[in-house]
Amino acid sequence: MIGRRQPSNNRMIRAGHDAIAKPDWGRGASARKPRASQRRIFLAAAIFAGCFSLVGARLVGLAITGGDGAPRVAYAKPIGQVVRPDILDRNGDVLATDISVASLYADARHVIDPQEATAKLVSVLPDLNAGEVDKKLSSGKAFIWIKRDLTPKQHQAVHDLGIAGLEFRRERKRVYPNGATAANVLGLVNIDNHGIAGMERYIDRNVLGEKGEPKKPVVLSLDVSVQHALRDELLKGMKEFSAKAAVGIIMDVHTGEVIGLSSLPDFDPNDPMAVPANARFNRATLGVYELGSVFKAVTMAAALNSGLIDPKAKVDATKPMKVGRFTISDYHAENKKLTLPEIFMHSSNIGTAKIALEIGADVHRDYLKRFGLLEKPQIELPEAGAPILPTRWSEITNITTSYGHGIAVTPLQVVSALSAIVNGGTRVTPTLVRRDTPQHGARVISEGTSRDMRWLLRLVVEGGTGKNADVVGYPVMGKTGTAEKPENGGYAKHKLITSFVSAFPANKPRYAMIIMFDEPKGTKKTYGYATAGWNAAPVTARVVKRVAPLLDIEPEQPERSVPEGAQLVSYQFHNAH
Repeated sequence: MIGRRQPSNNRMIRAGHDAIAKPDWGRGASARKPRASQRRIFLAAAIFAGCFSLVGARLVGLAITGGDGAPRVAYAKPIGQVVRPDILDRNGDVLATDISVASLYADARHVIDPQEATAKLVSVLPDLNAGEVDKKLSSGKAFIWIKRDLTPKQHQAVHDLGIAGLEFRRERKRVYPNGATAANVLGLVNIDNHGIAGMERYIDRNVLGEKGEPKKPVVLSLDVSVQHALRDELLKGMKEFSAKAAVGIIMDVHTGEVIGLSSLPDFDPNDPMAVPANARFNRATLGVYELGSVFKAVTMAAALNSGLIDPKAKVDATKPMKVGRFTISDYHAENKKLTLPEIFMHSSNIGTAKIALEIGADVHRDYLKRFGLLEKPQIELPEAGAPILPTRWSEITNITTSYGHGIAVTPLQVVSALSAIVNGGTRVTPTLVRRDTPQHGARVISEGTSRDMRWLLRLVVEGGTGKNADVVGYPVMGKTGTAEKPENGGYAKHKLITSFVSAFPANKPRYAMIIMFDEPKGTKKTYGYATAGWNAAPVTARVVKRVAPLLDIEPEQPERSVPEGAQLVSYQFHNAH
C-alpha cells in the first residue's frame, strides 16, 4: 500500500492509523539515537538545501527586477519573427528600425473566470471586442493571442490587473521615424515583421540570411532632406491644382541613384491601414501612363542620332495632318514651317509625327527599346510596372508613340531615359541602393547627340513651353508633356496627365527629375489652363530651388543657348554621322 509499511512486530494496525507516523513506544532509547553517519547526511542535506534556496531566491529576484534593480516582467523568447536591419538614407539618417514591444497572450487553461477576466481586460484595452475575448479565454487553448503590439502604458495596465493565465511575449516591431516621407520606397512589414512591400520586401529576398539573421544596415540612395522637400512641394501642387494624384522622382544622371521618390496620395507605414488602398499604390514605379510630349525628347534624339533627318531641315506644320481617319494637330499651333529646334520648343505634334515617319517605325521602335521604354524597369522594388505597348507597329502607331500616345510607361522609365539623353548618351539602371560610382551602361546615343539634346531641352525652358520651370542661379532644361487620359475606347479631353521631365543644372546636368499630376485643374492664376507648362513646370522650379542647395549645387549664371538675335537654324549640331 502506497504511503504505508508493515510494522516490524506482529501487532494489528487499526484502520485509519498510519504506521509510518505512529511512534513505537516499545523501542528503547538506544534504538532512537541516530548514528554518526546519519548526522553527517542530515547536515550535508541541510547545507545543500540552504544553497539551493539562496540561488532560487536570487533567480526570482532577477526575473522580477533585472540586474539593474528596475521592475520588469519575464518574457518568453519571440517565435517566428524576423530581426531586421536598419534602413538608412545616404547620409546615415534612420528611415526604418526595430524596437521591442510587448504582446499579450493567454493560456486559457489557467484562466479561472473568463467573464470576469474579459471585463477587466476590456476596461484597460477598450478597443478589444468583449465577445471575441471571452470566446478566446473560454477556449481552453494553451496559447492564443489577445492583443499584439501593446504600448508601454497598456502593458503596465494589463500587468497590474494580475489575471491568472495572461502572459506577455516580447516581439519586434518596425517603426518609421519619418512617417509618410518615404512610404512608397520603404514599403511595409506584416505583424511578424516580414517585409511585404517596397524595400522591406527587397530586404527579405536579398539581404536577410536563411535564418533571418540581421546584417549591417541597408543604405539607400535617398536623401531624406531632398525627399521631404520633394514630397512637400508635390503636396502643395496637388492641392493648388486640385489633382487626384502626383508623382516626383529625382535621379542622379550618372549613377542612376534615386535621390527622391514620392507618390501621392501616400500613407504612414506606422499605420498603413488608416488610408484607402489606392494611397498605398506606387504610381512612380508601378503605375503606367500615356505621358504625352515628354516622349518627343526620345523621338528627337533618335532622329538626330540615326542621321536619317537633316538637322537644318524645315517641316511643314502650317495645317493639321490627316492619317487615315485620324487628324494630328498642334495645341500650340505656329501655322508655319518649323525648324527642328522650333518643333521641339513649341512641342509640335505635326512636326514630331513627320519626323517619326521620316526615320521609320523600325528605327523609332529600336530607340524606344534602347532607352528602356519597351520593358519592365529594373529597380529593387517589387512594385515595378510593365509598359503597355501597341499590339502592332503600324504607321499611325509610329506617329502617336512619337508624341507619347498609344504607349503607357512608368514615370521611372521616363526619368531614366532622360538621364541617358543628357549624361553623354549612356544608359543608366535606376537603383534605390547607394551607389557612389558612375555607371558605364550601354551607349544609346553619341556624345554629340547628347550635347544637341541638352541644347534643345534648354531652349524649351528659355523660350518654349517650359518657361515656368526656370530658376535663377540653377538653370533648368526639360520638356513638357500633356496627355488626355484613355477612357471608353477614346480619350477624355478634360482629364489630363501633365508632366515635366527635366535636368539641372543645365550647364552641366547632375540630376534628372519628373513631376507628374493626374487630372490637375486650371486656376485663376493659370488663366484656366491645366496643361503641363502651367502646373508641372512651376512645381519643378519650386523643387529645384529647394533641393539644389541641399545637393551642394552652387548657384551659377546660365550659358545662353542661342545669342541674342541669332536664328535657331544657325546652331551647328555636334552630331556627326
